[in-house]
Amino acid sequence: MEWIDLVLWLHVLGACVLVGTGSGIAFFMVMAHRTRNAAYIAHTASVVVTADLVFTASAVVVQPVTGLLLVWGLGWSLIEAWILLSLALYVFIGLFWVPVVFIQIQLRDEAFRAVDEGSELSPRYHRLYGIWFACGIPAFAAILVIVWLMLTTPAFGLG
Repeated sequence: MEWIDLVLWLHVLGACVLVGTGSGIAFFMVMAHRTRNAAYIAHTASVVVTADLVFTASAVVVQPVTGLLLVWGLGWSLIEAWILLSLALYVFIGLFWVPVVFIQIQLRDEAFRAVDEGSELSPRYHRLYGIWFACGIPAFAAILVIVWLMLTTPAFGLG
């Protein structure tokens, strides 16, 4: 196996982690929210925050590093249209993901507060959840576009 094959494998694996954790986190948070059970939401949000920090954050670092190594190793140019679009979408995703991580922490804390107080989930929780949900849609769509670009555009010769 050549080094470029290992880098390509790591890059694809990183993309899988981003898509997998993104969809998994969204699924579990939505399902927990639907229960309206503060204790269940607090537990789920705690796991989600950990998963985001361990898996998603790791992949967020791996992707640009392996991507740049692939560009260099395969002789591509950073100014190819599909690469520039992928990079722009990556920044776009980050503009949503960073706030979402902080929102997830606040959702967790709001749910724990409701458990501690024996109260319903606060209006603040519901407002934050709405923002969290709304941020996830464009960010997740953008990662799917990046994966599509990564897998198809060089083959189409559009770069």
